[in-house]
Amino acid sequence: MARLQGKVAVITGAASGIGRASSALFAREGAVVVMADVKREAGDAAAAEIVASGGRAEFVTTDVSKEAEVQALIDGAVARHGRLDVLYNNAGGATPKDGKVTEMPLEEFWRTMSVDLFGTFLGCRFAIPHMAAGGGGSIINTTSIRALIGTAGADAYSAAKGGVLTLTKSLAMQWHTAKIRVNAIGPGVVATERVKAMLKPDDPLVAKSLMGVLEPDDIAYLALYLASDESRRITGAILPAESGASAF
Repeated sequence: MARLQGKVAVITGAASGIGRASSALFAREGAVVVMADVKREAGDAAAAEIVASGGRAEFVTTDVSKEAEVQALIDGAVARHGRLDVLYNNAGGATPKDGKVTEMPLEEFWRTMSVDLFGTFLGCRFAIPHMAAGGGGSIINTTSIRALIGTAGADAYSAAKGGVLTLTKSLAMQWHTAKIRVNAIGPGVVATERVKAMLKPDDPLVAKSLMGVLEPDDIAYLALYLASDESRRITGAILPAESGASAF
């Protein structure tokens, strides 16, 4: 039996990379997938590909840093499909403007915070009441290896993902009585198009990736576990998916 049969899942950052891979996998496992991203053309194409393969998916253009857009995404998914079982706060990422705290443009710090941390906060804010009313659910947040170990060169991203980590633990503690599980995945170097465009050949995180650089599907399968009832006793967990890099 499909592992997500009958579930409704919202996935942000779903037009490419990990979000696109996770959307396709969740749909293959029986979920109705509501895909969100700022990239409309790519998002529409990703959803159409899932539908053409026999899955159930739709795309909603959403800027996760905008309160009204996130509320419309979540409330709209519930209105159309009657429930919300899974929220995967996957949207986020650094840009080449990130760097040392003494050098980065301040606008880059606030951009990163608004997407990576505030976007996650907003998703949880609007999803939790629906999940509580529906008898529970699973929230999956995206932190990073940079929140698990000290790394150099992306101080805004590290700060934002550290916030996601502690927010995850706080929400898990507060909402377990409503049968809402809140966990986070901490990816290392994942070979998405965005990362490949930014990654330097001598990046120390690549050298620390003992089993090699990850692919988007590697993260998608971990998200599937957290979305499914197989993880029904798991909450407040930060699951590294970084090819052993945090062992150093």
